[in-house]
Amino acid sequence: MFKKTKHSFFLVILFFSCIECINAQIKISAIVVEGNQKTKESIVLRELPYQVGDFVAKDSLSYLNMIAQQQLINTSLFTDVLVNAFGIDSLTYKIIIQLKERRYFFPIPAFKLVDRNFSQWWNEEHRSLDRVNYGINIRGNNFTGNNDKLTLGLIAGYTQQAILRYQFPYLDKKLRFGAGLGIQYFTQKELNTSTVSDKQVFYRTDGIIQKGYRSNISFSYRPNLYERHSIQIGVGKNEISDSAFLIQPAYLPNLSKSFNYIDFTISFSKIKFDYNAYPTNGAATQFLAFHRFSNKSDLSSFQFRKILARPLSDNNFIFLESNTTIKFLPNHNYLDGKLMGYGNMQLHGLDYYVIDGNAGTLFRAEWHQSLGSLTVKNIVAKKFLPEVKYRFWLKAFTNLGYVYADKPINHTKLSNTLLRTVGVGLDIISIYDFVLKIDYSLNQLGDKGLYLHAGLNFY
Repeated sequence: MFKKTKHSFFLVILFFSCIECINAQIKISAIVVEGNQKTKESIVLRELPYQVGDFVAKDSLSYLNMIAQQQLINTSLFTDVLVNAFGIDSLTYKIIIQLKERRYFFPIPAFKLVDRNFSQWWNEEHRSLDRVNYGINIRGNNFTGNNDKLTLGLIAGYTQQAILRYQFPYLDKKLRFGAGLGIQYFTQKELNTSTVSDKQVFYRTDGIIQKGYRSNISFSYRPNLYERHSIQIGVGKNEISDSAFLIQPAYLPNLSKSFNYIDFTISFSKIKFDYNAYPTNGAATQFLAFHRFSNKSDLSSFQFRKILARPLSDNNFIFLESNTTIKFLPNHNYLDGKLMGYGNMQLHGLDYYVIDGNAGTLFRAEWHQSLGSLTVKNIVAKKFLPEVKYRFWLKAFTNLGYVYADKPINHTKLSNTLLRTVGVGLDIISIYDFVLKIDYSLNQLGDKGLYLHAGLNFY
């Protein structure tokens, strides 16, 4: 009798436990998207961690809504995103997404420095307008409402360029496969011909010193919210003048005046940040493999980059980055040897220097403290954007790096030695993912100064 009672009691407990498990799951019965005047609804739904008909844990719904909001902001399609859940009954919820779209079409004047950073142009090049590219760029972000991007550019000044690029991220119904193409033609009257004492040396003429073109086609695959795979095939040609060849005969990879090539790039990225332009929480991994095919001038390179942002409290966070590039150089030409100081291989505090070599690595550690935010009324374009919000972050940072060069030349002081910088700074974040960085830093050579950078914190 006692055993039967005990068994029945166990079944009752199990029954009510199962009911509790069922009650913990809620169903997404509908997703309503508001404010997407141009953006296709399918593009919005692609960024969500749930779809209509999904069952999710009730206590995780607020977290999933936060992920949805972050993903939509990180598309760079919207200035504001609100994601809310409303209960229809105890087991069914409706998601309402309210969006404010950005301005997508920008026929804007182009004014861009050709130097690697603002400090180099301001101090070392004496603010010369000869070292500026100017013209007009017509940018159509979200061109057809599918988060596609069209760029048309006619640029004069330091480099004369004609540019056409189009990127369509999704070709299939499941929004996983995409494609893009681009073509660029350029001419220049000045050329960075060498590096002496870890600084760039330029040669300028009245005529065209370099010209060329590059075209490419790419294919992408996005299996989930965070991962992206891509393949790019490029074809191009570079040609330098007789005078440039006399000054630097080892400028082009084939050690000649004209260079034709085909290249192939495979890349992978997994990016999971709260805000891509200035991440305060999350992680990212990037890997890139590149190979160039050319007569006796093949080049292979690999890059691996890892970033981690972790909040310490609501008002501060740490930012860590490692970045490594390895090149298998066909010969000792100048163009292929460029490494530290170019692209995302940058050490803060060594802004005026570049380091050539076969392989390089850097490590960056930063501590950020929020100083609050400020909202200013926009009196210039009130109808378009009534308010502009600014956020301020104080930071302290240190950078370490190393560049290996098998044959260092031209009085280099920085290759094959440990690179070290420290500093403090102020970051200002505003609309449309704009980040202004004002840094004061000191490097191992004893150089110290104020440096300005503008752009994205991650990219």
